Amino acid sequence: MTEKLDENANGVYVIAATPFSENGAIDYDSTDRAIEFYLDEGVHGMTVLGVMGEAPKLSSEEQRDFMVHFLKRVNGRVPVIVGVSNPGIDNLAALSDDAMDAVAAGVMIAGAPGLKTDEQITGYFDKVMSRLEGTPVCLQDYPPTTTVYFSLSVIKQLIADHANLAIFKHEDCPGHRKLSALVDAIKSGGTRRVPILVGNGGLYVPQELARGADGIMTGFAFPGLLVEVFEKYAAGDPKAGEDLFDLYLPLIRHEQQFGFGLALRKETLRRRGIIASAHARQPGPALDDKDVAELEHLFGRLRRKLADAGREMPRGF
Repeated sequence: MTEKLDENANGVYVIAATPFSENGAIDYDSTDRAIEFYLDEGVHGMTVLGVMGEAPKLSSEEQRDFMVHFLKRVNGRVPVIVGVSNPGIDNLAALSDDAMDAVAAGVMIAGAPGLKTDEQITGYFDKVMSRLEGTPVCLQDYPPTTTVYFSLSVIKQLIADHANLAIFKHEDCPGHRKLSALVDAIKSGGTRRVPILVGNGGLYVPQELARGADGIMTGFAFPGLLVEVFEKYAAGDPKAGEDLFDLYLPLIRHEQQFGFGLALRKETLRRRGIIASAHARQPGPALDDKDVAELEHLFGRLRRKLADAGREMPRGF
C-alpha cells in the first residue's frame, strides 16, 4: 500500500507524459510502457496530470480514468502525486477525493489565476486546504505559468496553518534566494519541516540541490540522468553530479521552451521507444523539419560528449 506524502519525501519525481495516439485518443499501452520506463530509470516518485500531462486538455472523465489506470499500474511501487488544480474548488476537491480513493500519495495544487495579493492567496488556500483535510498536498509555486506569486511570508503562513501541506514545489524564477530563505527558515526551526522539490525543467538543479532542495520534480525525457545527479549530491559528491548534469544541459535548456518543450519531450520519448506517438492534443505544438534537425543535432552532441566522458547513450539511442 502506498504511503502518503510526508516530511521524508525526496528524490526525483518525474512528471509523466499523457500519451495520445495520432487521432488524439489516450494511448494506454504507451502509458504502461512509460510507467515501466520511469521505474527502470530509478525515479523515486511520479506526478500524473501535471502541466506536461496536458491535464487541461482531458475531460473530467478522462482525467479520472487515466489517473485510476496509472495508479493501478504503478501499484504502490513508488508514490504518485496527482495534479488536481482547477479554478473550481468543488471540482478540485472531487478529483482529489478520487485520487486518494485510488491510492495516490497526495495531490498537487497551484495558485488559481487571478490571485494577486497575499490576502487573496491565503484566503483561497484556507478554503482549499480545509476541503482537503487529511489529504497531503504538494503546493506548486510556478509564477511563470500561473501568474500567482507566493511571497516567503505567505509560504511560511500556509505551512504553519495547514498540517496537510506536505511538499512545497519551488519553481519561482529567479528564485534561488527565495529557496535559500525557506531552507534556512526550516533549518532554524522557524518553519515546520516541509520537503522542497524543484522544477523549471531542471535548468538549475545543481544550484538548487546545493542550496538545500530535497529533490526534483520535472518531466525531462532523460529522468535517469536526474536520478544519478541527485544521488551523487546525496552521496556528498556534488562535483561529479554537476559535471554529469553539464553533459545534458543543452538538451535540458532546449526542452525548457514554454509551450514548445512538450513536443520536444514527447518526440524524445517516442525515439526512446517509450510512447508510440509524439502527438499532443490541440492546441498543442508539433515539430517541423527544422525542429527535428535541431533536436537530432543536440542528440549528436550528447553522444559525442558522453563518449568523451566514457559513457554510453541512454536507452533508445
